[in-house]
Amino acid sequence: MIAKRKTALLLAVSTLGMSGAAAFAQDAQTQTELDALRARVEALEAANPGAGTGDLRIGNTTLDVYGYVKADFFYDTDFELGDLADATQIGEPANATSGTFGATVRQSRIGLRTNTPSAIGDIAGQLELDLFSGGTDGPAELRLRHANIRIGDNWLIGQFWTNFQPLDTYPTTVEFNGPVGIPFARAPQVRYTNTLGSDTTFAVAIEENVGGSDSNDPVLTGSIEYNNGTYLARASALYGKAQSGAVEVDQTGYTLSAGIRPWQGGLFQVNYVDGEALGPYLIAAGDAIVNGQANDVDGFTVEFRQELSPKWNVGIAYGQENYDLPTSTGTLSFTEVETIHVNAFYKATDNLTLSAEYFYGERNDAPTGRTFDSNRIQLAAQLNF
Repeated sequence: MIAKRKTALLLAVSTLGMSGAAAFAQDAQTQTELDALRARVEALEAANPGAGTGDLRIGNTTLDVYGYVKADFFYDTDFELGDLADATQIGEPANATSGTFGATVRQSRIGLRTNTPSAIGDIAGQLELDLFSGGTDGPAELRLRHANIRIGDNWLIGQFWTNFQPLDTYPTTVEFNGPVGIPFARAPQVRYTNTLGSDTTFAVAIEENVGGSDSNDPVLTGSIEYNNGTYLARASALYGKAQSGAVEVDQTGYTLSAGIRPWQGGLFQVNYVDGEALGPYLIAAGDAIVNGQANDVDGFTVEFRQELSPKWNVGIAYGQENYDLPTSTGTLSFTEVETIHVNAFYKATDNLTLSAEYFYGERNDAPTGRTFDSNRIQLAAQLNF
């Protein structure tokens, strides 16, 4: 609560300070305004202790600063996998190791949400950054994750997760990527969402092609989801064009997802994806086009989680991707890759979570038929705000 008060007060004072350089010439007036603003923040927090989570106002706009600080520590046994547990790097001679320790804070992120009432409904904004700019293993630099405008309950304009991605059944892992076998991409888009009854939602979107393609054509996506809190079912589809040089092919795909909470604290969920030229949308990011041909791919994930107590939960997730044509990763190339994540999360306080994970990854070398594998042990601490 103290941290939230400090955040709200700092934002309020910073906003006032940026209102104009002329304030330096009017010390008495500035002090009066600062005192009034401090009093307003204190009054807001006295009336509602949630200030700092959307209760800070500028005019009729509410502001919410959110995010987390996360520190990860990991040990790779056979191949160095970098700040991300990238299973496609397994087997590469340059990554071979007899044991390597690493650490990163690059998953840490910060975001700002706004909400403003209007005659056409509430208008909300989101801007979110993390530290993965410059590639997955470079220096910690800010990278844009989300930047979007929402109008009412129906319209989203800007960058957000692709509508093709099954967010509600995405497996939980300590490392950043999660298992292979599932779409994972953010895209600038215009999306329309609506409901069919109380438990069913559908969405359609026009998105930028972010699937590793030279194509300038838009991507069309659609999804429908049923979720009553116990059972979940979702389907999505994608259509676009993939291009490499003078070669252009159709880029199509679909996902099917399901989840069930079979008993108290239990969760079982699955995702299946299939398509052509779809690899760059998936975790392993296989090539969309190989030797002038569309590269067909299918993949799936399976996850089981169990809450042991209000503070403890454990889980296991398996993922696999299979391609018709090989993707080069340097000296080797792959058509098959799979991962296993076994993890535990401990909620030390409302804001602080400690976690541990065992990761196993395996991939083939398509030309030789050889298979390579590697292991990772990872510990992490995450403080939400």
